[in-house]
Amino acid sequence: MGFFDRLAGKKPAATPANAAAAESAAAAPAGGIVKPRLVAARERLEAKDLPGALAIYEELLATAGDRADVLVAISGDLGTHGHVAEIVELVAPRYDADRHGPATGLNLLQAYLAARNADAAQHVLDLLFELNRPELEEQLHGFSNAIAELIHSGHSPLAPAAVGLPADGSKIGLITISKPIWFYGLEPLAAQILPPKEKRLRSIAFAQLSLSGYADFGNAMKKPEDELGRLSRGLPLWLAETFYFSPSYAPAAAVGLMSPPQEPAHYVIFPTEWTTDNLRQLVETTEGGLDYIVTGSLRALNSDYEVLLRVWEVKTFRERKTFSARWTPATADAALLALHAQVRSYMEWSPASAAFAYTVPAKPRAWIDTLAASLGLFLVEKAILPATQLMPVEADLQEAAKNATAGEAASFGYLTLQMRALKLQLAEPPADVVLARSALVTQAQKIGG
Repeated sequence: MGFFDRLAGKKPAATPANAAAAESAAAAPAGGIVKPRLVAARERLEAKDLPGALAIYEELLATAGDRADVLVAISGDLGTHGHVAEIVELVAPRYDADRHGPATGLNLLQAYLAARNADAAQHVLDLLFELNRPELEEQLHGFSNAIAELIHSGHSPLAPAAVGLPADGSKIGLITISKPIWFYGLEPLAAQILPPKEKRLRSIAFAQLSLSGYADFGNAMKKPEDELGRLSRGLPLWLAETFYFSPSYAPAAAVGLMSPPQEPAHYVIFPTEWTTDNLRQLVETTEGGLDYIVTGSLRALNSDYEVLLRVWEVKTFRERKTFSARWTPATADAALLALHAQVRSYMEWSPASAAFAYTVPAKPRAWIDTLAASLGLFLVEKAILPATQLMPVEADLQEAAKNATAGEAASFGYLTLQMRALKLQLAEPPADVVLARSALVTQAQKIGG
């Protein structure tokens, strides 16, 4: 019986249409027609022609939709190219675990996990456990843990356009920051600050985190950014900065901007975690593509914060690892440092050699705010974002000045923040700011005047 029939607890009724489809499938050639059509569909996917591929799949499913090899090929190719919704639409109604085996079921299970549909994923997992295949047991228990984490995180299934275009015709774009945000403005010091890179780099993008708890997301996006918005952008900026100072990585931070018709642009607040459509958009707009994307969610309740990060392997569009952290204002630095260390360890981060030696900040919570403030001023300077989206710049300068003596990066962060604030005439810098004592910092001061 099919997947949705089992989910509903009923058997499919025999119909003339079903009988005709079964007869056509039985009459389909064993391989002479099916294999070339699967190859043709895959080529359409590689050419980013999803409608063309789906037309071929519909044709194949009409004549050979009960063949296990056809279902596993279709689900695998769609999953590899990030088309999760299409796996559910085309394959789920036809999947029978006893008849089609575990391979298609595993692809379908991963599709439901990517769509954050815990109930459907749990049902497919139950079907796969019922097959009693000892060689799959360890893998299935891994999926069981992933479903448990999904249930614990409280995510409901993603709507098809959960973070898509709003009804008023607004456009959502992604801004990628490929170097430490505080470096922009210090380009004359590139040779001393930026590290040498290996020839074969692993490309990784850190996506803006989704947020929950807003009664009206549309209205909240038009207001000046708040603390959670800053965290949702600042944490990816911090991780991207860290991985820039590793010889084997080419990182970027990806931030969403919305452009309403006849109105100034503003930051996006993502109400749900990024879908595979968002991931695919990021991959397709990144020169050279990506190897990994880190997405996640952030929530806060009564000063209790929780973040969840997911590492995606782009080649297969599969989730490889999750990390989580919880903190209060008093424990924020310790929790964020622990999370940072876990991500570095899993991704096998190693420090780069350069005149500037990157060190992890001892107070990451304040540093994240400085990075997010720097992003805002950078986008205002480039006339991408209006100044009305910013938090009070004078307060940001005061806070960055307090930590400027913590190290070279902290000094650079303060100096470029100050440069832009003065250029945009948004705030006067505080007096008698103490910077880290180094030749590089002195050179940076001269660049800023």
